[in-house]
Amino acid sequence: MAFRVVHAEWGTVFAHLPDLGCGQSWQAVWKAKPAPPLVCAECRHPMHAKVSYSGLRFFAHAPHPPNCEIALQGESEAHHLLKLELAGATRDAGGHAELEVRSPDGSWRADVLATDPSGTWRMALEAQLSPITGADITARTGRMLADGVTSCWFSDRPRPPWLGTVPSLRLTTTDVGVLVAEGLVKFTGGGWEAAPQVPVADFLRWVFSGKVAPHAPRLHLRYPHRQLSQVWTAPQYVAAEDAHLVEARRREQEQEQQLARYRAQAARKRAAIDAKNAISRANALESATSAEQEARLAPRGPAEVRRHVLGMNRGVRQAVEHLAREHRITVEVGWSIADRRWAAGTPLVGPDGVPVAVFDPEPSLVKGEAFLLLAGMLLLFTTVADMKRFDRNTRNARRRRVPADGWKMQRTESEPPPRPPTGKAPPKSPVPRCRPVAGP
Repeated sequence: MAFRVVHAEWGTVFAHLPDLGCGQSWQAVWKAKPAPPLVCAECRHPMHAKVSYSGLRFFAHAPHPPNCEIALQGESEAHHLLKLELAGATRDAGGHAELEVRSPDGSWRADVLATDPSGTWRMALEAQLSPITGADITARTGRMLADGVTSCWFSDRPRPPWLGTVPSLRLTTTDVGVLVAEGLVKFTGGGWEAAPQVPVADFLRWVFSGKVAPHAPRLHLRYPHRQLSQVWTAPQYVAAEDAHLVEARRREQEQEQQLARYRAQAARKRAAIDAKNAISRANALESATSAEQEARLAPRGPAEVRRHVLGMNRGVRQAVEHLAREHRITVEVGWSIADRRWAAGTPLVGPDGVPVAVFDPEPSLVKGEAFLLLAGMLLLFTTVADMKRFDRNTRNARRRRVPADGWKMQRTESEPPPRPPTGKAPPKSPVPRCRPVAGP
């Protein structure tokens, strides 16, 4: 099925034109006697005029055609009707339309080649109703573009999967004619949305005059429209998208700068707090060291007994071993164990008399000088549960005594081995019993 043939005398003949493009009537080629000398524009095989059941006029190859692309295509009547619609819309838009135009080297063939009457541009209008992959349609578009021919692909199918892969549109047929249903968009309110449906001729008129062009949107189309890689839109909408992105980037930079200022302010505030805490903690440690020295010089009555008892405590011994193993520090139980600054915990003191850590302090007693001292020291607990209890109780809403940088806590007991999987234990094999030996 073709719309263009070559007459030996009249030249190119078009079935869709009223005068066949050569000043002749359809009756001059259809059922005319003798048969007019019509041949295929590509393979030069004889052709004859035909009319479909719906009244569509076209040309068909005579029997036994060669390997001609037009003869092998087997295009449907719907495809030819869409080509005729595109050709008519091209002429209504002020362009010149020619059907089934092949490139000089045969690398591509346009369904409808729309050209400017002055010859300044050429555009292929492709009616694509059969399935095609995105790679194939991109390759065919690229071959046309290499010859300076832009293109637009059209389909009236509900959801062509290749729509937007190349410059393309989806059409719909209504009571007022064939309209552009998808692919023509506008930018408004900071995003893309579908433009109102317009006749194909109006769309082509805008394209031919440069008022509409293909565009790769950088912002998504608003739901429920499909996201298309390429759309058709006006230059002013592209400029609006550019302006929106520039403004969005400016706002983003302002937010980043404001966030940087907030972070710098917080860092300065934290540095001031850390400096203040460092001084208060150093003073608290110095005071605790002095108290330890005084306790060592005091009479060693009940304090010596208590220190000995604590030294035998399993948890205290684990804490001493933990410091030796993990931190390479040798400690002993301090003599100032009765001092309230340890919050009922056990002070662990190095050989030089300087407190190193505190074992198991009582969270309810962490206040005043005890808080200043323990906030900068290492706190040791037997288990993770003990650590969590201390942290939870010092964060109590009523007390709320927690250092800005948190407590420095470690557990001294090794992590328990994993529990065996739950379930019933395998049944034990019965122990054989000795049978009594019968007497003689």
